[in-house]
Amino acid sequence: MTRKIFGTDGVRGQANTFPMTAELALRLGAAAGRFFRRDGGVHRAVIGKDTRLSGYMLENALTAGLTSTGMNVFLLGPVPTPAVGYLTRSMRADLGVMISASHNPHHDNGIKFFGPDGFKLSDEAEAEITRILDGEIRLARPENIGRATRIEDGRGRYVEYAKTTFPAGLRLDGLRVVVDCANGAAYRTAPEVLWELGADVIAVGVQPDGFNINDGCGSTSPALAARTVVERGADLGVALDGDADRVILIDERGQIADGDQIMALLAARWAAEERLAGNTLVATVMSNLGLERFLAARGIALHRTGVGDRYVVEAMRAGGFNLGGEQSGHIVMTDYGTTGDGLVAALQFLAEMVRTGRPASELVQNFTPCPQRLENVRISAGSDPLESAAVQAVIRAAEARLGDAGRLLIRKSGTEPLVRVMAEAEDEALLADVLAEVVAAVEAESRAPTP
Repeated sequence: MTRKIFGTDGVRGQANTFPMTAELALRLGAAAGRFFRRDGGVHRAVIGKDTRLSGYMLENALTAGLTSTGMNVFLLGPVPTPAVGYLTRSMRADLGVMISASHNPHHDNGIKFFGPDGFKLSDEAEAEITRILDGEIRLARPENIGRATRIEDGRGRYVEYAKTTFPAGLRLDGLRVVVDCANGAAYRTAPEVLWELGADVIAVGVQPDGFNINDGCGSTSPALAARTVVERGADLGVALDGDADRVILIDERGQIADGDQIMALLAARWAAEERLAGNTLVATVMSNLGLERFLAARGIALHRTGVGDRYVVEAMRAGGFNLGGEQSGHIVMTDYGTTGDGLVAALQFLAEMVRTGRPASELVQNFTPCPQRLENVRISAGSDPLESAAVQAVIRAAEARLGDAGRLLIRKSGTEPLVRVMAEAEDEALLADVLAEVVAAVEAESRAPTP
């Protein structure tokens, strides 16, 4: 196998198409099993998934691959991605696996690996698994084949963990909360946690059928939650994505707040309480300039990373920081977990509502965002318009036009066949012009015939 299979967040692609085939998943499970069984002995893996139809196929294939190398496998069923990180550590497993394509539509799927510490694997570990995958994988002797066991209370264990992150002594009594679970992995977990903490819960996106995950609902389509908040007179809307590792909040007026606004609130609160490690927030290059200015005014440093929550986490671990995330809604709090957790982030926001007695509308708009626009240009698989000299020339000209008055960020997606073009500038007319020029250049190159 010569093709690269790991992207910015594990392995991802269209179901039943390379690399998301049962055959590849079986071999990938075997390679991961061999990587974590280098010293022999008895080893464990836990597998969780979201609600996509293809999850059954990939779960079975991964289980076969892992057990073939002697790994004992514990099947969690549909649980959020952060539950896999938590239970990998809690169950003293050597490996955690989440089968999910996160916010992508149902026809996609993905495989994310976690190490025994509950954190996603490093680039080095993924490279070694790829090397094993490319070779002859050594299988276990017949008497050493692993067992597979279904864990019936995995969801319940995570529910109890999530509740421990909410301040002791506080309750959600009197608060009406809309939670949109995107017909995904948290369709039972999130409503249960909120209800057990005392909230009046209105749940939407909780009828998965294998195909409707992220379909007109969840954090990528928050209009459903916003409309429900207003119609039902709710105090807050919580919109999760398909694997519940990201969240978008909606105030009582139906206004939407992204991850930048959530991070601003938490960073300011934690800094005031002297619990913000290094007095630093870690965010990606996509986070708004308004967030940077908000933090600077309060003496809080902003450490930017490349796009992807795993890079945020790596920077947090390297610098000893405890708060980070992405504009898209990944909020990472290493005091509580090892990866982005949309439900736990929402609980921290709700705790602030209870503590202060203030409505969500006064807490979600912490700064005025600098005008920012993002457009996605679909490209053919394997192509890279950004290597074109013509596209590069347009980008250089656009950057020169912006000067110090804005930012331009163009990158290939690590999870989809897209080029993402983001522009930011105080002058909205300039912003629109620059964005249109770059998008047109990328589209033209993506349509150009290959010489």
